[in-house]
Amino acid sequence: MTRKQQRLGLLGLGMAALAGATALVLSAFSSNLVFFYSPSDLKTQALASDRLMRIGGLVEKQSVSHSADGHTVSFRVTDGKTDVAVAYEGVLPDLFREGQGVVAEGRLGADGIFVASTVLAKHDERYMPPEVVDALKKSGHWQENGGDPGALAGRPPAQIP
Repeated sequence: MTRKQQRLGLLGLGMAALAGATALVLSAFSSNLVFFYSPSDLKTQALASDRLMRIGGLVEKQSVSHSADGHTVSFRVTDGKTDVAVAYEGVLPDLFREGQGVVAEGRLGADGIFVASTVLAKHDERYMPPEVVDALKKSGHWQENGGDPGALAGRPPAQIP
């Protein structure tokens, strides 16, 4: 084998190793990706119940109920069209309230109840995840008052300094 053939062989071996490493990294990323769905998406798409996912929307008014032990909370998340029942065991964020934007991460049960492992409340009057804004716009519940979702909760728009 000539020197040129040896170099080409080593180059081919290196490229194969690089392609294998890239495939492993992409495989690891795809198994850890968590997608974001609105309640309407959950109702219209057939999703596996064991799949880790995120849902987002507004906490429906008068839907929050605490269990007797105080650790389990159930509430409904809505995008204006559809709502989804959510069960969560743990401490809710301080900003969690009815009518506020929320993102819950967990799994959809076979009974249609979303069992959340994490609940995130929006941290600013002007912030809402883009996916939730899009879902609210599609459902016709988004108000163009500076994009303040607080108006959906029956409060005055946030003051922007």
